[in-house]
Amino acid sequence: MGLPPLRQRLMTGAPVSSSWIGGTDPLIHEAFLRADFDAITFDVQHGLLDEVSLKLGIERAALLGKPSLVRLPIEDRALAARTLDWGASGVILPMVESVGDAERLVAATKYPPLGQRSYGPTRTAVLHGYEDRDDYARDARNETFAFAMIETAAALAALDSILAIDGLDGVFVGPSDLSIALSGDGTRSPRGEKAETAVRTVADAAKAAGKVSAIYAATPQDAAHYRELGFRLICTGSDLGTIEAAANALAKAVRG
Repeated sequence: MGLPPLRQRLMTGAPVSSSWIGGTDPLIHEAFLRADFDAITFDVQHGLLDEVSLKLGIERAALLGKPSLVRLPIEDRALAARTLDWGASGVILPMVESVGDAERLVAATKYPPLGQRSYGPTRTAVLHGYEDRDDYARDARNETFAFAMIETAAALAALDSILAIDGLDGVFVGPSDLSIALSGDGTRSPRGEKAETAVRTVADAAKAAGKVSAIYAATPQDAAHYRELGFRLICTGSDLGTIEAAANALAKAVRG
């Protein structure tokens, strides 16, 4: 066993497809883990997850052999390190706007010499089948990921400098917030012209820097579009949205 291998596929293989989870129910987590997604992403920033349900979700993913990623609350680098110790394969930090923001993320999530992650992988080593925790730490240097979210004008302006940071594995675009930030009047238009231009810029810059480009896609159609632009990790839809749509469709079908 070991940490699920992600880096080679993220860099050179087919794009990695992830579900997007905001709810707390372990049976829902399991349903999405058993579906044909490559990974699962837990949204703590805007979802309903607390630490207990998040930890259980990460554990379930590890035991089912799939990598889990966690979108953190803003600036919560302490939780970033904890989720990795619980067995996650990567973290996504929202609202990164500067080199300093990204450097602090790397410091919290990477073992020395890249960062300052404290050594204590007791649970993650067990979950991923390591007899020696030092073997986990060795693999974690390559197979755990730190993503900086690019969703503001300031982040776009600092994009090349952020991507140049050693230990930062990639950038993750939040199209809705990015479109709001660039609109000038607070309008959300994730597939609008300004957002589309920025999204393409991020994908191209990440590729040029040899880093992973990742993005959230609201619909399968958006996911296909972002694949064409070269994004390597695409998180699509949501558990809560999928359940609501399915419930409405079932009710409509029953009524004829």
